[in-house]
Amino acid sequence: MPEKSSSRFSLNMLNLAGYFIVPAVAIPMLWGMFQSNSPDRWLASGLFALFTVVFALRERIVGSRSWGPYLYTGLQTLIIVTLLALSPHELIAVVLFFVLSAEATMMYSPRVTAAWILLFTLITLIAYVAVSGPAGLAAVPIYAAGYVFFAIFAQQTAKAELARAESERLLLELQAAHRQLQDYAAQAEELAVQQERNRLAREMHDTLGHRLTVSSVQLQAAQRLIPSAPERAAQMVSTVQEQISEGLRELRRTVATLRAPVEADLALAPALKRLTSGFEEATGMVVHLNVAHDLPELFPSQRHAIYRGAQEGLTNIQKHAAAREAWVELTRSDDAVALLVRDNGVGLVGNKGTAGFGLRGLRERVAQLGGEALLQSTPNGGAELLLTLPLLPENGHD
Repeated sequence: MPEKSSSRFSLNMLNLAGYFIVPAVAIPMLWGMFQSNSPDRWLASGLFALFTVVFALRERIVGSRSWGPYLYTGLQTLIIVTLLALSPHELIAVVLFFVLSAEATMMYSPRVTAAWILLFTLITLIAYVAVSGPAGLAAVPIYAAGYVFFAIFAQQTAKAELARAESERLLLELQAAHRQLQDYAAQAEELAVQQERNRLAREMHDTLGHRLTVSSVQLQAAQRLIPSAPERAAQMVSTVQEQISEGLRELRRTVATLRAPVEADLALAPALKRLTSGFEEATGMVVHLNVAHDLPELFPSQRHAIYRGAQEGLTNIQKHAAAREAWVELTRSDDAVALLVRDNGVGLVGNKGTAGFGLRGLRERVAQLGGEALLQSTPNGGAELLLTLPLLPENGHD
């Protein structure tokens, strides 16, 4: 099957070469024929005109049918052979095979192109031997080399143009990719800002919000105790002052460093012990703490999430549960650690306590680590917050 190049640049170069070679052959040949008053001079003029017209219509002829290239090359070859046969047998017409050799490599496979060049060489050989005898054999290799040269030159020109077109295409794709990366960078920056805002909001809620909630409860209790137990009320106010002072310190750390508070850097057992003890002291509620002894080494982000889960659970108990006792349990399985914070209070009423910002922030924090947080009522009354985090191979084992 003939193969056609899509290189417009190569075809344009070929057209220019053809429109230069045809008159370069026709003018001296016709000049000699008219000077010698050859009877075939007008026929030769018509053949040159026909060759030029067919050459100009090459793309239409070649593209009209699958056999179009063969029709075009065969017709042009027949015209050249006829010119060679006209009196007085002007052999300069074989130069037109240079054009056909270049065209052949643009239309055919290398094997078919070689066959056409061999045919052109054979016709040249016959023409020179017929006109000049054996002496004409000396000129044939020169023309054969010219046919091969024009074919190779056209082929290399087409390849170079295809490479240039491919480079331009890759450049356009690279420019488009660069613009896309710029857009992605802008989106990533905007997303990072939004994520940082959400993180800060969670930090503010988990730290200052927790301490202010506990302080508010203590102040209410102290207000009720002032008439009957002023010393106990003063002690509770002193505890509130400590809570507020610690909250201010945490706020300064958050704003100054945008990092987790000091509890997240502690081992979980002492961090949770400190949290539950402070909660018991502030609220008077009994908190039962149970931390497994076989916990693996956790990442800071995992410890932070567990600590915030315990903090959020106790805060919700204080706000909504009306409970007398609470339980904080941290356990592990083969592939996860689980934090359970439950109480013996009134349980969940409607969706109370399920749609707050603190729970949403906790779920976001846990989801980023591949875990989940679930708040639900318990069968025996009360509510429980269950937080699970998957263990990674890098966590190791104790």
